[in-house]
Amino acid sequence: MNQSPLPPAAEDLRLRTREFIRSVVIPAEPRPGVRLDDGLRRELGEAAKAAGVFAPHVPVAFGGQGLPVDQWSPIFQEAGYSPIGPAVLNCMAPDEGNMHMLNIIGTEEQKRRYLAPLAAGDTFSCFGMTEPHPGAGSDPAGLLTTATREGDSWTISGDKRFTSGAEHAGFAIVMARTPGAGPETDGATMFLVDMDARGVRLGNPIHTIDRTIAGGHPNLHFDNVVVGPEAVLGEVGLGFKYAQVRLGPARLTHCMRWLGLARRSLDIALDRTDTREIFGSPIAQLGIAQEMIAQSVIDIETSDAIITKTAALLVSDPKAGSAMSSIAKVHCSEAVFRVIDRAIQLCGGDGVSDGLPLAQYAAEVRPFRIYDGANETHKWAISRRASSHRRRVVAGGEPFLGAARYPLGAES
Repeated sequence: MNQSPLPPAAEDLRLRTREFIRSVVIPAEPRPGVRLDDGLRRELGEAAKAAGVFAPHVPVAFGGQGLPVDQWSPIFQEAGYSPIGPAVLNCMAPDEGNMHMLNIIGTEEQKRRYLAPLAAGDTFSCFGMTEPHPGAGSDPAGLLTTATREGDSWTISGDKRFTSGAEHAGFAIVMARTPGAGPETDGATMFLVDMDARGVRLGNPIHTIDRTIAGGHPNLHFDNVVVGPEAVLGEVGLGFKYAQVRLGPARLTHCMRWLGLARRSLDIALDRTDTREIFGSPIAQLGIAQEMIAQSVIDIETSDAIITKTAALLVSDPKAGSAMSSIAKVHCSEAVFRVIDRAIQLCGGDGVSDGLPLAQYAAEVRPFRIYDGANETHKWAISRRASSHRRRVVAGGEPFLGAARYPLGAES
């Protein structure tokens, strides 16, 4: 009997992904700290296509495996067991989130022109939201980039920073304020902009400790970039609303991928503690090591549970799922780092050397507490939702549904 929570076809995909990552991808991994070469990425990507594990989240019509959001996690975790696995399987940020959004709100022509080559791994993309201070960062309301309508065209001007993937991207999804246009008087609009368009300029790179996102995190400048009406992604003025279509699942897929890396880190530590002796017994038999191992198992299992709950909500109640994704993002980003940090400690000196990949794993996951909104910003929003819900309960306007329900209420 199949004991997996996945349907049989998805469980088969998980097992095939697991085998592919372990037998093909892990032996090809570059040394810790070295970026994945694009030639090797494409070679391994073709092998993933041949194995039928490429792009698990992409519709079958675009060459993917067609899984719904609530079946992504086990497969993304298997991919994330290798730090290069998600890139090889074409389910790495920022492309994965852009594919998801394009599939939901893109026109048929936009899907043909942008989604199809992105899903095939023939191009990269980036998402232009974050800006230099005092522009949009953890607070998207600070958005300063503007798009002005001139006849049928739009002129985009502004500066972006931390534009992950921009160095290799073929196109950008750019968030720009469009005051007076569309249903929101002070709203924003998303635009699809080719990176070779006149006025698009790569700025200074931002050197970070993570290495798995191809194309780095550079500054990006838009100097009077003119685009036609076909560049509008979704409806004019509703960019902030559409951003949630992308950001909720994108936060969660980060959690999925990094949880896979946490599982590998614990496996490395378990192998080490079972074979190394100290004070006359294997390290795994020492109480202090057992406490660290147990806490790591707890962190992994609670992260897995909250990811599963959030993914189900994203399908059944997207607004609630988006709110819950903030909780998942905070919990998982901190739990995954704790697991890897404990693994380093259990492996001693080798843990902080390049003899093991653990130190690089820590460098990869540490930025996640900042990326996709700093954890402190998410905690602020979570707290506001909890307080707002409680006030409504006390006022008699909403039934009490338990503490677990607090974060899902609307903000006041």
